[in-house]
Amino acid sequence: MPIIMNADLERLIALQKLDSTVHDAERWLAAEPTRTSALDARLETAREQVAAAKQKLADNQTARRAVEKDVAVHQGRLSKFREQAMAVKTNQEYHAIQHEMAFAQAEIKTIEDKILELMMEADDLTAAVKKSEAALAAEQKTVDAEKKSMASEHVQLKAQLEQLHAERTALVAAIDHKVLAIFDLVSKRRNGLAVAEAREGICTICHVRLRPQVFNTVRRNEEIIQCDTCQRILYFVPQAAPTSANNVHQ
Repeated sequence: MPIIMNADLERLIALQKLDSTVHDAERWLAAEPTRTSALDARLETAREQVAAAKQKLADNQTARRAVEKDVAVHQGRLSKFREQAMAVKTNQEYHAIQHEMAFAQAEIKTIEDKILELMMEADDLTAAVKKSEAALAAEQKTVDAEKKSMASEHVQLKAQLEQLHAERTALVAAIDHKVLAIFDLVSKRRNGLAVAEAREGICTICHVRLRPQVFNTVRRNEEIIQCDTCQRILYFVPQAAPTSANNVHQ
């Protein structure tokens, strides 16, 4: 004949499951600000990367404008030397102006090479801006989706908590107040875990071996028995009898 579990013990097992579910839901809700901050931080990082890429491009453009001004200055000097060359009267003056013109042309060539380098760099920087903007758009989409999912789960958990609290109130009302007092005390001292399964002579939460007499009593599930070590209320889950093809009648 199967053993009938003590009614209060059965209710305590159910109460523990309820409390654990409530605890998990409340912990998830309490962590919402942290998760939201993490999502916002991801988005801010992507925005900063866009801003940094745009700043590099802007710096490149500023440098290019400055170099182009230098080209204009040297071209102006070169034009001036060419005008002067038309008016020189001695070979010494002519050679001096030719030297200045050659120097100005070399400077212009160097600066033009620098402009070309900046233009090529600008192409890479423009591509980097577009890449960072695409990454930001993708991150924004992902963050929005995750926040939407969080909001939906928030609503579901709130509704679930209301239902769980109602179920708990009804369940608690049916438990002997002395037994409930034991449960509440142990739960408070043991981080919300007041009930533990005893398996193979061991409390499955504190992992301490039970005295044989205690375990045998727990196996019957007829009384409220506490673990000698952690004080949790113990229960036993009988193993299902193995089925055999020999037991099946043709």
